[in-house]
Amino acid sequence: MNRTTLSLIAGATALAAVTGFAAVSAPDPEAAGQRTGAAATLPVERTGLLCPRPSTSDLAETTYTSFTPVTEGADDKGTAVLRSAAQQSAPDENENEDAEGEDEKDGETTEKGEETEKGDKADRPVLQLKEPGKPVTAEADGADAPALVGTADGRFASGWTAQQTTEVAAGTGRGLQGVACSAADTQFWFPGASTDDSRTDYIHLTNPDDSAAVVDIELYGKDGELETTVGEGITVKPRSAEPVLLSTLTAEKQTDVTVHVVVRSGRVGAAVQALDDETGGDWLPASADPSGRLVLPGIPKDAKAVRLVAFTPGDADVDLKVRLAAPSGLITPAGNETLHLKGGMTAAFDLGDLTRGEAGSLVLTAPDGSVPVVAAVRVLRGEEGKQESAFIPAARPIETRATALDNTAKGTTLSVTAPEGGAEIKVTASAGTKGGTPQTKTYSIKSGTTQDIEAPVPAGLKGGYALTVETRSGGPVYASRTLASTEGGVPYFTVQPLPDDRGMVAVPDASEDLSVLQR
Repeated sequence: MNRTTLSLIAGATALAAVTGFAAVSAPDPEAAGQRTGAAATLPVERTGLLCPRPSTSDLAETTYTSFTPVTEGADDKGTAVLRSAAQQSAPDENENEDAEGEDEKDGETTEKGEETEKGDKADRPVLQLKEPGKPVTAEADGADAPALVGTADGRFASGWTAQQTTEVAAGTGRGLQGVACSAADTQFWFPGASTDDSRTDYIHLTNPDDSAAVVDIELYGKDGELETTVGEGITVKPRSAEPVLLSTLTAEKQTDVTVHVVVRSGRVGAAVQALDDETGGDWLPASADPSGRLVLPGIPKDAKAVRLVAFTPGDADVDLKVRLAAPSGLITPAGNETLHLKGGMTAAFDLGDLTRGEAGSLVLTAPDGSVPVVAAVRVLRGEEGKQESAFIPAARPIETRATALDNTAKGTTLSVTAPEGGAEIKVTASAGTKGGTPQTKTYSIKSGTTQDIEAPVPAGLKGGYALTVETRSGGPVYASRTLASTEGGVPYFTVQPLPDDRGMVAVPDASEDLSVLQR
């Protein structure tokens, strides 16, 4: 095996471990402007995303959005296609027709002698990008809106992002529910779920592969692991989605539960849909991996109540130091300076109106970072009787670039925090889905602060648009995006942390690999 092949395997393997799957091509030092012996940073050439089934409500209205930012050095060809998870056939690499285009007759007939249409609805993409830099959308109504499985390659792979946003007019979980589609993985943590009678929480498992996945679901409550009846060995069929109602896994009713998903065989995408009888509902994305330092970015400034749920795996107890990164800097909330967690037990803490009318992010720190923790907050907005809820898990930093979709000229808040050091960021508003010219602004974020920035809006905007955040210097930087509207006096909203899109990968130069092999 030659040196270049070895370097590519190393780079692709490292990236696949965190994104589900990825592929890169051999670097050309001259084309990439890299000197011999240095690592080349190249765009990812293939990646995948999974979107859970949006809703079981007949009143649900869902918008799917797909987008890839323009990336220097990306291939000039490629596709980005999202299909229903129930569709078993693999995407056609040569397919470039618009998902919303007209069907064409192909002259084939069914067993009954009836003529079929090329691009039968069940076989067609739900979303397919036409060009980088311009988002596309599709809509679906009711409980039939599907989970999606998709891949992107070539010029669409680097930074590919997808989102689904659902409005439910009434009933359990009414309000605005949003979730960014994610890559497949083999382990997930969800602090903040519930098996209480007032909640209807589902863990949605989506399998992108052609073989079945086998999954274990562990539940941890206030006194430790809950006894489950059918939580082990759950099979998720190939290229399909499986919603599992958490309250059917255990007889124990608990308000605050941590869900741990472990994949025995294969890989899945996972997200918790948390629906409440009184305060609406939203998606609870997975927390960042267990760590001794966590950041929960972008708590809305008008939050009426903030409830922190945290869990530490293992037997060690920990006293978490709690700070709020506010516009003026890091402060310690009175009465909540430290929070005690018992090993292996879920703990919940009511922090009240923590932000007090200002932008804020929670920063949690274990002594010496020695005890790993996962955490999420449940946020309420609105007055008693007309409240809505959303969730913010501990987030990963934006190392290079991240994108939020479904933005509108009004009702979008971009919140950015730099808890450890000042940072400069660049924010680009894409073209709109129906028209508009991209706009870009740069911002300086002071160390230890959170800022709700006035994000750019495309000139002549028509439709929705994407906001792409790029770190220019300093950091680390964390961010979240809030979408908000008011319906019948109820403040509908949803919050999505912005994870790094991992659209670039460092691939060692061939000569560098040779020196390693010679040692």
